Amino acid sequence: MTTRTDISDNTSADDPKYGATAIDPDSITEAERTHSSLAFEVVRDDPEVQAMIAAANRNLGVLGFTEHGFRHVGLVANIARNVMHRLGYDLRHEELAQIAGYMHDIGNVISRHGHATSSALLAHTILTRLGMAPEDVIVVMSAIGSHGDDHGRLGEPVHPVSAALVLADKSDVHRSRVRITNPSDFDDHDRVNYATTSSFLRVNGDSNTITLELEIDTGMASVMEYFELFLPRMQMCRRAAELLDRSFRITINQVSVL
Repeated sequence: MTTRTDISDNTSADDPKYGATAIDPDSITEAERTHSSLAFEVVRDDPEVQAMIAAANRNLGVLGFTEHGFRHVGLVANIARNVMHRLGYDLRHEELAQIAGYMHDIGNVISRHGHATSSALLAHTILTRLGMAPEDVIVVMSAIGSHGDDHGRLGEPVHPVSAALVLADKSDVHRSRVRITNPSDFDDHDRVNYATTSSFLRVNGDSNTITLELEIDTGMASVMEYFELFLPRMQMCRRAAELLDRSFRITINQVSVL
């Protein structure tokens, strides 16, 4: 029998209290323009961005991490843009979310540790060189800088684009990310990722929910193993959905577990 898991009570005094102040997260990304000052395609095709993504992925491969290359960043970019679109944000928000998604892991060329911060700083230099307006650079930087979950701290989304990036990044659990070909050599992350045969982030405007829909081969990894391994990521997704005034849900093998 599948039991329902509750992550809503795993809070501390340091957790964000969205809605407790008069500051609206949407106000952080507001601008007179409704389009980004730089097109996503310009960022995607930039040789320096491409080189950094490729090198970052190789670095993490040496360390034994799952795939963080063009497949991952391309998927995260598209999901982040779709989250903004499904929630009714303008084209500027959509494109900035897509750009943030594409650049969010480039800091791994420096180090895995603190890669969210280093990714944001590298993005600032590149986007400024490409001619992006400062107010747009700031949105992308803060989104990237808030997506990490290392150093024992969870990233804390601070505006809609930031929340979209967190949801997109943390929902990419799939067997195609596993680099190791021999299952006997899998660690826990490899096994749970490989056991996940399908993942889809569904934004439902009618029910005000954002649902991560997973299909898991429970012969390889149990539902409990998924939560034991990815609980911090799911907490980040809950916070991101909360900032967007939505409830976060998870279904595994078509059964609601959160």
